[in-house]
Amino acid sequence: MKRNFILFIVAFLFAGNIDAQSVSIKNIKKHIAYLAADSLHGRGTGTTDEGNAAEYIVKVFKQNKIGFLPGSDSYFQAFTFKENKNPHSEDTTVGAIRHGKNVVGYIDNHAAQTIVIGAHYDHLGMGYDHNSLDPNPEGKIHNGADDNASGTSGVLELSRILASKKSKLPFNVIVCLFSGEELGLVGSKKFVAANKLDSSKINYMLNFDMIGRMNDTTKSLLVMGYGTALEWGQMVPSCNTIFHIKYDSAGIGPSDYASFYLENIPVLGFFTGQHSDYHKPTDDIDKINFKGEKEVLEFALRIISATEKFPKMKFSKTSNKETGRSKYKVSMGVMPDYVYDGKGLRIDGVTDGKPAAAAGLKKGDIITHFDDFEIADIQDYMKALGNTKKGDTKKVTILRGTETLVLEVKF
Repeated sequence: MKRNFILFIVAFLFAGNIDAQSVSIKNIKKHIAYLAADSLHGRGTGTTDEGNAAEYIVKVFKQNKIGFLPGSDSYFQAFTFKENKNPHSEDTTVGAIRHGKNVVGYIDNHAAQTIVIGAHYDHLGMGYDHNSLDPNPEGKIHNGADDNASGTSGVLELSRILASKKSKLPFNVIVCLFSGEELGLVGSKKFVAANKLDSSKINYMLNFDMIGRMNDTTKSLLVMGYGTALEWGQMVPSCNTIFHIKYDSAGIGPSDYASFYLENIPVLGFFTGQHSDYHKPTDDIDKINFKGEKEVLEFALRIISATEKFPKMKFSKTSNKETGRSKYKVSMGVMPDYVYDGKGLRIDGVTDGKPAAAAGLKKGDIITHFDDFEIADIQDYMKALGNTKKGDTKKVTILRGTETLVLEVKF
């Protein structure tokens, strides 16, 4: 009796203008069924099949009356990049010039502030990019039903609800489906760079990556970026009615929310957990928990509704742990800019308490030398780091704007 009363009060408080119960399992199934079909051959970045997925997203945008981003005459944001180290693997091979295409929509509520909801729609294609965990991946379709057809379908369903007449948010909404996430968060980085987002006008960003494998017994949900706004600590737990939530405060992590955090934008990332089908051809639609995904989206809608009380979230810098696996004896504590095409290694973020921060390196610095070793790209940097051991002191040459600096980094 007590539990039912509490759930009633929570539902009443966060009903607002958004009807969370309008999340449609039928729509979620339809979107995932298309995106994770064998006919799309795994939606590899830059492939014709990824392009077909992009056209499907546009079709849904048009059905839901979602417009173009202001200043644009298309839903597409095409980009090129030089393939670099994949954050999901140990591979550091530099590939050829690659192409990607973000799909971006806009819900205009004529508001001063804007929120962003996003997910990546690319996956591993036919296993040729060296980021599959299958022992013999090449030529096998990696459908990516959970990673990340689930997140893409979730964003499409959320955007439908937020664009409806019933939803009159005091925010505009940017809807982003990113390409190239599996090759290093490329699409979100390109989106942020191209649009030069004004963080004073972006209230926050919500990211959905692998939200389709809820365990009905544990009800475990990982919420990332919890420390990036002071208000999340008050708000998010009060919006939760059913989940056992593990909170990760860090704004830097292995999905597209990191690109927005690095622009001083509060973020939250939603993730139902790792599983044995991750980055394998076996990540198929028959393993998706549609009811669990619906519950995640309803939770997100309650959070969005609750943020109506906060005209502008207060961004907070977080302590950020290293992401991905490392084979190195030491860590400098920098996040490389994976889409930087110039000479050297451009720093996208610096972790507090690590050697780089202690030495005075900053976001935007370009590392050109590591002692006497010239750094032309991320491969050179990884080789230099691999030859470094704890206790070493290295002279690191950087470009900071037009200035050349030499800093001593103690490991």
